[in-house]
Amino acid sequence: MSNLKEIAQVFFKMGCFAFGGPAVHIAMMEDEIVSKRKWMNHEHFLDLVGATNLIPGPNSTEMTMHCGHDRGGWAGMFVAGICFIFPAVFITGILAWFYVRFGELPNVKPFINGIQPAVIAIIIQAVFKLGKKAVKNVELAIFGIIALILNLIGINEILSLLATAIIGSVYFFIKDKSKANNLNPLVILLLQPLGLAATKISTLSVFLSFFKIGAILYGSGYVLFAYLDAEFVETGIMTRTALMDAVAVGQFTPGPVLSTATFVGFQLNGFWGAIAATTGIFLPSFLLVLLLNPLIPKMRKSAVLKHFLNIMSVGAVALMIAVILKMGTTSLVDLKNLVIFIISMVLVFFVKKVNAMHIVLLGSILGFGLSFID
Repeated sequence: MSNLKEIAQVFFKMGCFAFGGPAVHIAMMEDEIVSKRKWMNHEHFLDLVGATNLIPGPNSTEMTMHCGHDRGGWAGMFVAGICFIFPAVFITGILAWFYVRFGELPNVKPFINGIQPAVIAIIIQAVFKLGKKAVKNVELAIFGIIALILNLIGINEILSLLATAIIGSVYFFIKDKSKANNLNPLVILLLQPLGLAATKISTLSVFLSFFKIGAILYGSGYVLFAYLDAEFVETGIMTRTALMDAVAVGQFTPGPVLSTATFVGFQLNGFWGAIAATTGIFLPSFLLVLLLNPLIPKMRKSAVLKHFLNIMSVGAVALMIAVILKMGTTSLVDLKNLVIFIISMVLVFFVKKVNAMHIVLLGSILGFGLSFID
């Protein structure tokens, strides 16, 4: 019971401060779960990150579920996931009511401008820590570079990660002259689209539409936008402007960007629509993690799959580096953001007691304060 309380406290706090997308969320988890609390070692954490990249749904939210499962079993999985999601869903629900009532959203751009350079520093710190554990030899470093290059030239992050892992596994299999019977069978859950469009604004149809999206969604919030556009805008249920506002809310609230579903659900069917949409889009992730988590230790024991996990771990670090490069080209474009970035870098690498959440909070305050300077 004490473990569940600790899990709830950790992930609720994280859900309140986890701005910036999956890479930042995972960096925060590494700081809190691995470095500070020692719930697991870096190798197992990287195994979870790599495996999570291969299944649909929000990667960072699924990582909270994995961490909760390791700490407190299936109950810990649900507690971690729900506590991480709740702050974003609660805030998004309030903003959805505000939007429906008044037709506009409050201006939070100065705070977000300050958070962006701060979270780049957080990701750099996580890459530094995880990279030292993941890159065990020159060969793994090469496969990591390959994954990074593939992602930077525009190859889908899932395809680049999976292709690199498969090719690397074959290479190490040949090198080690492993026997074919070392390969253990894996259970793969294939979730197909339900084929249901939300042609009727009812609680059930909202739930089924978002369950379908949650079961097949790979990629960023922009991919989510495409799914929601096809599901609700193209069918004439909502306007594209309203959808863009919903996605914007998901971007500037803490926690998973999939909290956008809460905003859309509220517009479609009020309070119960928000509940149905939120439950529908996150439920597939709980089910997938429940099935996947017990398989990961077995994969590590297999000679072939061990190499697969090693390369997946290096690839996951490479994708975080790609995020740093992409965010840097858009966020570090003026002197104010550069000042916040430098301050954040000094704090994360040279001040021992500061953690990622402090950096995020400081970045938002500095962003707001510097917005008054011309």
